[in-house]
Amino acid sequence: MTRDRQAALVLVIVSSIYLIFSYRIPSFEIAVMDSDALPIGLGWLLLALSIALFFFGEKKEDNQSQPISRKEWGVIGAVLGSTLVYVFLLEWLGYILVTIPFILGVTALLGYRRWMVNVAVAVGFTGITYYAFNYLLNIYLPQGILPF
Repeated sequence: MTRDRQAALVLVIVSSIYLIFSYRIPSFEIAVMDSDALPIGLGWLLLALSIALFFFGEKKEDNQSQPISRKEWGVIGAVLGSTLVYVFLLEWLGYILVTIPFILGVTALLGYRRWMVNVAVAVGFTGITYYAFNYLLNIYLPQGILPF
């Protein structure tokens, strides 16, 4: 089995678990766009892309492909660990204070070393999504210890 197909199977499992938890998010009748719409949409998108990767990814095992190295497994584990820490700290510290260091840390783990670009992306993405959710969609992200 090719690496693409192995990755696709893992992603199908992850997206299925994600969808199960996304459908458990409570819905509100007065909201224009319910709070579970984005997680459910992203879960289905991940599932569809995983299936596409399985069928349209690399068909044959590349003779030059190598198994995942110990270093790569370390990076995968560090990203998963960072994601767990992010989830646990999100409610307590708030979206802004947790998301910016999370994006910076994960991009550093993945090898992106252009720090000015990384900081601009982390701050810009966090600020835009926070504003869009809180003020345009009226879906409140965890504010944590910040007063806004």
